[in-house]
Amino acid sequence: MKNFFVPATLLCDFYKVSHKDQYPLGTEVVYSTWTPRSNKYMPYADAVVTFGIQGLVKAFIINFFNENFFNRPKAEVVAEYVRVLKHTLGKEPNTTHIEELHDLGYLPIEIKALDEGTLAPIKTPMMTIENTDKRFFWLPNFLETIISNIIWQPMTSATIAYSYRKLLNKYAMETVGHTQDVGFQGHDFSMRGMGGFDATLTSGAGHLLSFTGTDTIPAIMYHEEYYNANIEKELVGASIPATEHSVMSANTSADIRDEYETFKRLITEVYPEGFVSIVSDTYDFWKVVGEVLPKLKDDIMARNGRVVIRPDSGIPEDIICGTYIEDLTDENYPDTKPEDMIDHFSDVLHSMDLCGDGYHGDENYTFKFKLDGKYYEMDLSLLYNRHDKRYYYIEEINMKRVQEFTPSLADLGLIEALWNIFGGTISEKGYKVLDTHIGAIYGDSITLERAETIVRRLKEKGFASTNIVLGIGSYTYQCNTRDSLGFAMKATYMVENGVEKLLFKDPKTDDGTKRSQRGRVVVYKNTVGDIMFEDGQFKADTDALADIDLLTTVFKDGVLVKDHSLAEIRNRLHNGNI
Repeated sequence: MKNFFVPATLLCDFYKVSHKDQYPLGTEVVYSTWTPRSNKYMPYADAVVTFGIQGLVKAFIINFFNENFFNRPKAEVVAEYVRVLKHTLGKEPNTTHIEELHDLGYLPIEIKALDEGTLAPIKTPMMTIENTDKRFFWLPNFLETIISNIIWQPMTSATIAYSYRKLLNKYAMETVGHTQDVGFQGHDFSMRGMGGFDATLTSGAGHLLSFTGTDTIPAIMYHEEYYNANIEKELVGASIPATEHSVMSANTSADIRDEYETFKRLITEVYPEGFVSIVSDTYDFWKVVGEVLPKLKDDIMARNGRVVIRPDSGIPEDIICGTYIEDLTDENYPDTKPEDMIDHFSDVLHSMDLCGDGYHGDENYTFKFKLDGKYYEMDLSLLYNRHDKRYYYIEEINMKRVQEFTPSLADLGLIEALWNIFGGTISEKGYKVLDTHIGAIYGDSITLERAETIVRRLKEKGFASTNIVLGIGSYTYQCNTRDSLGFAMKATYMVENGVEKLLFKDPKTDDGTKRSQRGRVVVYKNTVGDIMFEDGQFKADTDALADIDLLTTVFKDGVLVKDHSLAEIRNRLHNGNI
């Protein structure tokens, strides 16, 4: 795509260019807040990670405006503004305000914000913006479009990543007793599916607040550019060598489809040591697990490093954890026999809503279960009857067969299959941890809900949650909008002819989500450390509370006032909140 230029004066919706003339005569100050108004579409997030404001300020508020507006001839920037609006709105615009701004040489605004990495409760203002020169009262809300466009996604993605991190931390503590491996357990796979390169940068940077595993290389550069990171001095983000399907199919005969030689070459010749991830479902995943890996066990165990197996299709929780087979072992009843489970499955059948008006379910059902370490199948037959010749009900349930069986690899799932081949250790919490020479990663169709299912089922099977690395992709990070957390920037205060006015919106036809704050705001911590806010404030009120206000100046009159580092943000987010 050919690069093209958008004037700094037109980084907005059309209606913004006309608002200057619509404010009351005598308007001197307009003050607006940025707030996540609702978690209706992300109910698991009761707070939002503050992130992306510094990137916005450096990249656009300072760099873009300096390079494309203030540092260019005034006649040029005025002419391009006139040209676009004349031929799109049908009238040659007044340019006095543009000329005056150019003459000033900087954006006369003050931006205050929570420190990046702070968790802001839903409905809490995270940022404020106001003009510092009364000639440019129109500027704060003129900038609303580009501000919203740039910062909703890094905040949303950082909040999602933080939610994954909380989940994985919880299960790691329960199954291994520490979280030292969790930083690499969530791995960013999203770049190819993001809505453009800018989305890749800011979303991928948000992921890196909670994890260090990523395949989105540009997000690392983003942190170096805007968040004072340095890959030579700290771990910003990292990955490992990995194959893709083109590599696997290129090394394997399509007719024979035997991947043994491909795997052997990769782990003994191409990567004789260190970490390597090998996609393993190009042809037959369970054949790789059941035939290829056992034959390569000695080679894998002799390496100084880890071979990571990557399935890439199927139902993730079943591929990783196996077909769900209920373990009915009860230590309180050690003499229970397999046939005694008929009562349990009878209850299951009665709960399945198999009967109704003119309807009944199948006549035969098979259940798999585990008892005292052995696997069984039970076949049950159902006899239905009718009430009043129309309403069916189960009259009788009979056991036709109960028999021990050997579970398939698909029944066991990848982690248990790898344990059976390579073994491992038992954590201090009593859960199985795969040998360090072998590992697993899954990165297709992972959601937060699915991640929770996977680590919960691993725990239920007696395996540590950290046995699996989860690739978090564009479905998680791209399928969101500004409304996912209800972000909005709204004017809540103004000064008109020297008189302060407290502004707000409160649509009667809305459910309350769109109700804004009123007046200036102060964000503070109460006596137990919870973040709260007070609106309805005048300038003197907020000035008097400046010592406790968590909203502090990050940019004023062309100058960056506060400059966070990635290390500081990570520390604030995780040491202060998890």
